[in-house]
Amino acid sequence: MSKEVLLKIEDLKVNINNNEILKGLNLEIKPGEIHALMGVNGAGKSTLVKTLAAHYDCEVTGGKVTFKNKDLLEMDVSTRANEGIFMSFQSPVEVPGVNNSYFLRTAMNAKRAYEGKEELDAMQFLKLVKEETNKFDIDRKLLQRDLNDGFSGGEKKRNELVQLLMLNPDLIMLDEIDSGLDVDAIKIVANVINSMLDGKKSILMITHYDRLLELIKPDFVHILSDGKIAKTGDYSLALELDEKGFEALGINNANS
Repeated sequence: MSKEVLLKIEDLKVNINNNEILKGLNLEIKPGEIHALMGVNGAGKSTLVKTLAAHYDCEVTGGKVTFKNKDLLEMDVSTRANEGIFMSFQSPVEVPGVNNSYFLRTAMNAKRAYEGKEELDAMQFLKLVKEETNKFDIDRKLLQRDLNDGFSGGEKKRNELVQLLMLNPDLIMLDEIDSGLDVDAIKIVANVINSMLDGKKSILMITHYDRLLELIKPDFVHILSDGKIAKTGDYSLALELDEKGFEALGINNANS
């Protein structure tokens, strides 16, 4: 018996600033699968994950997206998060004046309320954070500061990992989380992601680098070109791309 489908994208068309970026993209993700998106800048990778996360830049002009057999495009951003979608941004926004710990506990309790669970008090929250961050040697002092305010690139990425661990989503979308990180930091990212793989959670990750894919082996590698998936394969496709480049694989390098 085949697995149910977690996310199904059919003929998705998306504009940003009146420019068509996604031009009829199709993708299906089942529970427990790891999918990697690769492609030149402008191919539509970030536009896809931003659209799934309900980013205000993205205007859907056609197509259909279902998540857990529900119409994703009818959900607002908070409903999508509460349904189990998590987006790790390339450059998380800085929010001075909003305590990081308060922000995260509020997000967790919003999701718990949505699921009909009791809210966590401050002590329960801190206990959970301590348990999770201790596993991966992540500095909890980040939570004492304002949300991403004055954070280095590496600190922002670590903070995203804390959010990921605590919110425990079903679909994890990573938009170049390895960008600008050293080898040790990439290992922490991979350790966190791999620890969450339980056969149910799925991953959709964007990366230009093979080093993250070595640590988080994808089941499927998709190469985007001009707003559509031009080629799909397994991990060996990423290796081939790294060795030969886009042109050798017959991928159109035109930016969208």
